Amino acid sequence: IGHDETGIVLVAEKLRLGDDAEEPQVAMEAIERGVVFRGTNMLILVFAILIASVGLNVNSTAVVIGAMLISPLMGPIIGVGAGLGVLDLWLVRRSVKNLGFAVAVSLATSALYFFLSPLSDAHSEILARTSPTIWDVLIALSGGFAGIIATASKEKVRGNVVPGVAIATALMPPLCTAGYGLAHLNLTYLAGALYLFLINSVFISIAALATVRWLGYPQRYVEDLKLKGRIKRYSSWI
Repeated sequence: IGHDETGIVLVAEKLRLGDDAEEPQVAMEAIERGVVFRGTNMLILVFAILIASVGLNVNSTAVVIGAMLISPLMGPIIGVGAGLGVLDLWLVRRSVKNLGFAVAVSLATSALYFFLSPLSDAHSEILARTSPTIWDVLIALSGGFAGIIATASKEKVRGNVVPGVAIATALMPPLCTAGYGLAHLNLTYLAGALYLFLINSVFISIAALATVRWLGYPQRYVEDLKLKGRIKRYSSWI
């Protein structure tokens, strides 16, 4: 092997999880637990929405960050990507269902808050979530990779990584901004904020899908070969 090839091999070895990789079954079980939205998770979601809405309303960055730290929205988004990666349709359906329910609750709660709030001005914290850019795509993709790799690793870094990913990808503020647009019948804010949330969700899921395939997680057996082909084509198109 030449000098240049040796360097490439060494870099590739450094990037492998190796002995740090969690067993695929254990990692997938952790992902499945994260998609659940009931009881504790649902109550935490509602209060996180209220905190984020207040932070946006009074233009407080610190309060918005606090809401992102406790938000449980990341779980079902990673579940969609990981489920597609291993062809687990049950996990995909459950993740999409729970994510849709969480989005509906978030919009309803934030819209109700902004409808009742005496403060109606759209400050910079709200305006920042109405015009997505290509940088939001890069942040969501990088954050998604960090989140799924932490889940797939035995190292006890998940407690540090997941809150950081939640702050970086900012899933909660766009939903609350959409609630503001809904409460004030501002379709521009509503559409822009939902588009930002969609960008974040899609690229976090894509990162999860790519990672479970890169790590070689065993795929679930799908008898219908046409269905299996459609799943892979749709994933590529998205």
